[in-house]
Amino acid sequence: MNRSLVVIPTYNELDNLQPIVNRTLAVAGVDILVVDDSSPDGTGFLAEQLAAQHPQVHVFHRAVKDGLGGAYLAGFAWALARGYEVIVEMDADGSHHPEDLPRLIALLDDHDLALGSRWVPGGVVENWPAHRLALSRGGNLYTRLALGIGVADATGGFRAFRSEALRRIDLADVASQGYCFQVDLLWRALQRGLRVVETPIVFTERVSGESKMSGGIVSESLKKVTMWGVRRRLQEVRALLHGHPLPSVRVLSTR
Repeated sequence: MNRSLVVIPTYNELDNLQPIVNRTLAVAGVDILVVDDSSPDGTGFLAEQLAAQHPQVHVFHRAVKDGLGGAYLAGFAWALARGYEVIVEMDADGSHHPEDLPRLIALLDDHDLALGSRWVPGGVVENWPAHRLALSRGGNLYTRLALGIGVADATGGFRAFRSEALRRIDLADVASQGYCFQVDLLWRALQRGLRVVETPIVFTERVSGESKMSGGIVSESLKKVTMWGVRRRLQEVRALLHGHPLPSVRVLSTR
């Protein structure tokens, strides 16, 4: 067993799964877990075929489709139960480049969480329409202001965790989805004082299949980030009134 596991959630990614699995196995000494939410297009069946061909590939079938967050939490639990030291989130649609995996994982020698960032110097976004660029930049700006964190890309989904970091985050009560799931995990990591770093990546818009982005995901993110920000400010006020200011959230470095 390799020490690192890449978790790839899938729902109707039939055209994208084999290319991303092949690219990942070609560039990184990792295992792969495909978490399929009963895709009606046969993605789960293809995943089983790939697992039969490659001992590094594993498949976890879920009976229901309850969002990105649920799929990742299932994958994290699977990985932690089997003793993986490094657990990586990566999309199935090719937007995240597996060629960046070795650099992302190497950063965990000195950090607990490494974020692949589109919005730090050196980060690149390819083929996104203007409204998606505006949504991502605006969402990240709002997250920075609401939570008071120096993170350029809090909503990105290409990230690597040390297994000890996931255990410290306390995943039991995480119920967020979409962008909000990514912010939720990052916010928990920062509150617990974990060492976090951003590194630039190239992000490419999918060529095949449909984006899972929806108005409901954006609305959930806005509501929850606002709630967390208000709660943080209230905690700061109460702490100041009692003469015990809260410790500042760790500022992230960039590599």
